[in-house]
Amino acid sequence: MEYFAVILFAITTYATPGPNNTMLMTSGLNYGIQRSLPHYLGIILGFPTMVIAVGLGLAKMFDQIPLFHVLLKITGAAYLTFLAWRIATAPVSELSIGDGKPFTFIQAAAFQWINPKAWVMAVGAIATYTVVGSNYGIQVVTIALIFLIFGAPCSLLWLWFGASLKRFLQKPESVKGFNYAMAALLMTSLLPVFNELLRQI
Repeated sequence: MEYFAVILFAITTYATPGPNNTMLMTSGLNYGIQRSLPHYLGIILGFPTMVIAVGLGLAKMFDQIPLFHVLLKITGAAYLTFLAWRIATAPVSELSIGDGKPFTFIQAAAFQWINPKAWVMAVGAIATYTVVGSNYGIQVVTIALIFLIFGAPCSLLWLWFGASLKRFLQKPESVKGFNYAMAALLMTSLLPVFNELLRQI
């Protein structure tokens, strides 16, 4: 297994915009770093767990039951659309440091299973960087650990960046504008998913 290639893949995919990073940055701005830590931990522990599950058999099930994968994509896209709407329409008073509720650890970990980018990352890593044969299980766990080790600081950077924006976005109108932008970014990240679903219908 090419460890350096896996590390580059992990850093690149974790550092670029996507549903997890968009939501972490939004949570950092609206709730602060401390209240967003369960959300952060749910992502950095939930995704490697998902990678292991995919590597040890879930991908094969998708090959046997393609409809299950399509339904999962539809569920994920619908949920992300709902989250984008919620981010865009929630009153600023409900998204302040003192009010509202950020994602819990369980919610963030469970979210990985309907996150389109997470599926692309997990299946792509397993399909590209594992070598079928001896020690396959160890290869899968190694990839998951690489995602954990190198993904954690990348995700933390997005959370910190969101929290740092608080000092520049003091006015409710500014926070509202930021939330609109994050909702739009979240929907933009879904365009490839919608395009693929339309081709499958």
